[in-house]
Amino acid sequence: MISKNKLKLIRSLAKKKYREKEKLFLTEGDKNVLEVLTSNFVVRELFATPEFLFQHAQITKKARLTIEVGPDEIKKASLLQTPQNCLAICEIPQPGIYHPTLKGLVFYLDGIQDPGNLGTIIRTCDWFGIDEIFCSADTVDFYNPKVIQATMGSFCRVRVLETEFTSIATAAKKAQVPIYGSFMDGNSVYSQNLPENALVVLGNEGNGIRPETENMIDWKISIPSFSNSGTESLNVGVAAGIICSEFKRRLI
Repeated sequence: MISKNKLKLIRSLAKKKYREKEKLFLTEGDKNVLEVLTSNFVVRELFATPEFLFQHAQITKKARLTIEVGPDEIKKASLLQTPQNCLAICEIPQPGIYHPTLKGLVFYLDGIQDPGNLGTIIRTCDWFGIDEIFCSADTVDFYNPKVIQATMGSFCRVRVLETEFTSIATAAKKAQVPIYGSFMDGNSVYSQNLPENALVVLGNEGNGIRPETENMIDWKISIPSFSNSGTESLNVGVAAGIICSEFKRRLI
């Protein structure tokens, strides 16, 4: 059974201030929960149906506390419209000192706001073998339940590190890694010389890359439209996938 206090805690984790206060985040859905159980994250509490626990008996032992509950209780606690068979309360790791290596393709997210977009970018980076993303302080929180859900487990393998752009840009300049930015009026990504090591900036969904960030970018790139439909822009999550594909294609 999920107690009233526990229900209150689970629901509170939808908000960043409570995630930061409790140092906890919520993971839902069978795939995400199985992924987090096999990762380095600490699963403090696992709430799951008897069928789920039976099918995944070995993996679920990794949770510090496992509580068997029925589908109705999962539904009552869940933040999803269509809950599945489990949810887990996990610990947010303590941030450590990290020095960017800037090897391969690296993204910097300049104020991405939509949780679904961030989740898609994380999942895309996981697919293309990119294990770290840097972002501004006003980018949507990595531990937002909607972000976690959209990653489909990729949050376990891709780090999102908050830093000022001046810091990451300075590191890129020192390492002689070129900085690219995605703009509507940039040069076509298909006609550019794209190196193995690069830092690519993706901007806010509505406002794009902020001027102070733009001033430190070496090359402006764009994804040209092949349509006369009048569509104004491309979704930033989709753009990330195209840029990843084009950079990686040059290595084949």
